[in-house]
Amino acid sequence: MSITVTLNGQTEHYEAGTTVDTLVVRKGWYEQTVAVAVDGIIVPRSRWREASIPSGADITVLSPMQGG
Repeated sequence: MSITVTLNGQTEHYEAGTTVDTLVVRKGWYEQTVAVAVDGIIVPRSRWREASIPSGADITVLSPMQGG
C-alpha cells in the first residue's frame, strides 16, 4: 500500500508507514542540517524515527541558507 504526499510542492509516493527519518534518509538529506514540517508543524529531529507520515500530508523540508 502506498501513500501520496506533497513534498516541497511536488507530488510523491511512499510506502504506508514511512517515517520522517526514512524520507530524509532516502532523499539523501540526513547528513545535512534540515528542518521538516508535516502539515505546517515542525517535527523535532528527536521524533523523526517515530513520526509516520500520513497520506495526503504536505511536507516541507528546509535547510538554513547563508546570505546577506
